[in-house]
Amino acid sequence: MRLGRLASSLALVFPVAFALHESDVGVVDWHKKLVGVPLTSSSTTAPVFHRVGEETTHSVILTATASNVLAAIFPENGTVAWRYIHESGDNIASFYIHKNVVASLSGPGGATLRTFDILNGHLLLEQRIHEPSHGHLYEPSYLGTSVAYAAEGSDLVVLSNGGLVQWLDNLGTVKWSWSSSDPSALVIFSKVVTTTTHVYAIGLSKTPSSYKLHVAVLSAGTGELTQSSDIPSSITAGLNDLMVVRRADEVLVVWLEQGSLKYLTLSPNLQSSPTAVKGSAFKRIVDVGLSEYGQFLAVKDDGSSRIFKLDGSALKSIWEFSASGNKHADPIFSGGRDKKGNPYIAQVRWSHALNQAAVDVYTGHLGKGVMTAYTFPFDTQSHGIITHATLDCVNPSEMTVVSRLAITTSTGAMQLWQQSQHQWTREESLSTIAVAEFVELQEKVDISHIPKERETFGQRLQRQIMEAQDFPQYALKFVKRFATGSYASASSAAVAPDSAGKPYRDAFGFRQVIVVATPYSKVFGIDSSNGEILWSRMFGLGWAAETGGSIRPVKLYVTQTVHDGDSPQVVLVAQRRAENTLIDTVVYHLDASSGENVAPGVVDKDVLEGVDIISGPLVESFILPDHKTVVMLDEFLQVYLYPDTKEATASFTKLAPSLHFPLRVNVDGQRRLVGQQVSLNTELSDRFVAHPTWTLSLPPSEDIQTLLPASHEPIASFGKVLGNRTTLYKYLNPRMFALLTAPKAQPASCTIYLVDSAKGSVLHRTSVPASGGVCDVQMSLVENWFSYYYYDPEFTGVGQSKGHRMVTVELYEGSQVDEKTKSSELSAFSDKLLDVSTFEQAYIFPHGVTALATTSTKFGISTKDLIVATKNHKILSIPRRVLNPRRPNRKVTAEEQEEQLIHYDPLIPDDPRRTLSHNYEVANVRRIVTAPALLESTSLVFAYGLDLFFTRVAPSNTFDVLNENFNKGQLVVTVTGLAVAIMVTRPMVKRKRLRERWYQ
Repeated sequence: MRLGRLASSLALVFPVAFALHESDVGVVDWHKKLVGVPLTSSSTTAPVFHRVGEETTHSVILTATASNVLAAIFPENGTVAWRYIHESGDNIASFYIHKNVVASLSGPGGATLRTFDILNGHLLLEQRIHEPSHGHLYEPSYLGTSVAYAAEGSDLVVLSNGGLVQWLDNLGTVKWSWSSSDPSALVIFSKVVTTTTHVYAIGLSKTPSSYKLHVAVLSAGTGELTQSSDIPSSITAGLNDLMVVRRADEVLVVWLEQGSLKYLTLSPNLQSSPTAVKGSAFKRIVDVGLSEYGQFLAVKDDGSSRIFKLDGSALKSIWEFSASGNKHADPIFSGGRDKKGNPYIAQVRWSHALNQAAVDVYTGHLGKGVMTAYTFPFDTQSHGIITHATLDCVNPSEMTVVSRLAITTSTGAMQLWQQSQHQWTREESLSTIAVAEFVELQEKVDISHIPKERETFGQRLQRQIMEAQDFPQYALKFVKRFATGSYASASSAAVAPDSAGKPYRDAFGFRQVIVVATPYSKVFGIDSSNGEILWSRMFGLGWAAETGGSIRPVKLYVTQTVHDGDSPQVVLVAQRRAENTLIDTVVYHLDASSGENVAPGVVDKDVLEGVDIISGPLVESFILPDHKTVVMLDEFLQVYLYPDTKEATASFTKLAPSLHFPLRVNVDGQRRLVGQQVSLNTELSDRFVAHPTWTLSLPPSEDIQTLLPASHEPIASFGKVLGNRTTLYKYLNPRMFALLTAPKAQPASCTIYLVDSAKGSVLHRTSVPASGGVCDVQMSLVENWFSYYYYDPEFTGVGQSKGHRMVTVELYEGSQVDEKTKSSELSAFSDKLLDVSTFEQAYIFPHGVTALATTSTKFGISTKDLIVATKNHKILSIPRRVLNPRRPNRKVTAEEQEEQLIHYDPLIPDDPRRTLSHNYEVANVRRIVTAPALLESTSLVFAYGLDLFFTRVAPSNTFDVLNENFNKGQLVVTVTGLAVAIMVTRPMVKRKRLRERWYQ
């Protein structure tokens, strides 16, 4: 007995392995490594081809992205060669390439310099140029930053903060430094150029009506200022109308001035005068990536464009592209070089009507210049427009040019085309997912015998009766499948569509559709079994298509499931922001399995057209408990329903008296939380209107940061039986929500509330310290279990734990055990709702946390684990019993052992066996979504942020699935033998009982 108890104690103390086995990697999980949507607004951040060495395979596409990532992509297959993820607040300003090295500036004013090996991404140098707190926050961020390499050697000249120039060697040692003495900062330097003897800092000074060019000349050896001068000029569009063109030590500054193209040859004494290019008026100049090799392009007012080349100390026009015509959008221009250094310039145009893109590539070194033209299919209804293109060319034989074009689209996609052949597409907008939900798929149905319509209930019943007529044959096939294992396995999921062409679920419900929407006007359906995109649709702008605009997803609801007898459907609530500043609320109604538009009265077109709901901004939206009707409120707190039908109105009218929800509103200039209830206002044509019922009292300077409603999931048990046979009854309040508040200016602490939305009653309150004036708090609220993470800057730490804290709170009914108030059934205004017992415990966590979620199962029988995304790019699963706030801080008693309680340890160890993401780098996770499978033991987990990651976990182990090594044949033989034995012995037993009755 004692030995048994010791074994049980050890089993409780040492946690079991809850993570996936290594053999399951890529089988039950998948990972999509993304880099983010490229920053195409500047040539110093936009994608660019760079070839290393003499072979085409030694090339990468370098880009900085909106996700604050500097990345290199292999052009052969579109995979990520390497990426460097910058911290929040250390935003990329610009990057510059020189041979096998890429240098980047990041942070306010370009505070930090880093250099990387282009092929493998190894960090070669990281140097602080100036303190980030002293950096100027220019807009755009690349303003005031530049890097140039010394004319000889590998030294760098760095311009930062709009006026600080430093010469650094390849080890980061500063040889000299020069700072602009302009106290008023009227001159902002934004470009630096080196020659063998001098360094030129080029900037602009603001005048009442325009900008004036300013040049400072520094000695390359000492950094001494030798000359500084304003150049007679009048530049309207700032840096967009300014460019530096060079070839060897010949350097020209080129700018546009009232339609005239002018240039200045830089010399140490700045004695040259500006020269104007004779000819047509120009509307813009374009750096196609060849300015370092003496070429650029200028677009004329009539739409045509000229290629200019630096010839000696003058500019020479060498080619002209004709105007594109009205049927094409404004063209995109790009330049590139082959392995011999020969330059190429391409003009890319696309047609909305023809869904094609046309490319003209100019090759200047072949004869008097050769133009190569080709087209490739470009679906503007799926990818929007082309926003940027970068060119790479090879010259395999005389007078032959083969080009590769990497394009970026307005929907956030990157594509590579080799001539007319599509090579790959990266949907980088998935790094910006705004909303995501799991949607269960329908089961596989063979409807080949039912033309033009779905299988009805009667048809299904008839088919099943016909299949069951030959029962012996059916039973024999079933036994054969069971014994041989030729049926669906729990480690696999079906991927082929059914005969109707739609995806279907596997036997265990592991395969579902993850519907996600992005701010780049696109919605996707992702296959949860492998991460592949099943379908994608681009949002239509409705009336705003004439003026331009964008769609911002706000909420996503599942309004119809497969259990309703039809295809699953989702409703996406979004804000439409037009270019004329008008904001509308629009709803998109989709079939989740195919992406088809199923909104009533809306014809499904190439783009996804929505239904206009509110002529103004959305304040709040939620779905009714029937999961059929979406409720939306405008800025006047008027209620709008979707679908706007009599059935929806009747359902809402019935539920309105019991609906209570909080809203963040402005009260006396402060954001306050006000409880709302809906009532019928006859003065507004019988429209439902929300009105306040309570206001949460907050300190005058405190503002609302986060509002988190409790998740509603199946509840299998309403109580927790303790070791002494008493019971703690769960406090289950469906109206409970969590609230995070903090002072506006540099908060020293943050406050967390658990609040009842019906009366505004505070059920639990705690205060946590802020870190650096920021409330870094993550929260999860499900049933009666509330978990939150925060960082304590004052905590000295234990080992490597620093100040990361994980806190778990459990709420139970009454003030003592065995006290039952039936909280889930109480009226919203019952005083017993405030009769709550709270258990709270804090733990030290080894890492920072970016997102929290709890597992969810179909019937709520399995225990719940806490899924944690950490700042070191891992996904962890922490068992609830490890976070149990009732863990005793003393020796565990026999009764507590029976409850599976373990001794309290303040540190949650960094156990690699709990790492769900294995060796994947799941970066910058913003949210974790969980969903139940058909197996009660299994929960699906989807994490999204910069990367996408999916897996499935079994918190209580797979108690409802036989092991795949289970001897099914032996079980069949045993059951069959028992059945035969029963059949043989039953007559014998009957005869025996009959004889016994005769003797009686």
